[in-house]
Amino acid sequence: MIVMAAKRKPPTLQQKKEEVNRKGLIWAISVVAGLIILFTVALLFK
Repeated sequence: MIVMAAKRKPPTLQQKKEEVNRKGLIWAISVVAGLIILFTVALLFK
């Protein structure tokens, strides 16, 4: 029973890490996209 419980824990931890990575990637991409938009707007109004 202890061995099976140990085998069940890592997949759940890996799934949680993947979800956090996806949220982090989405956040980072949105920040980069916002910066690109700001730079293009700044260049248009110069």
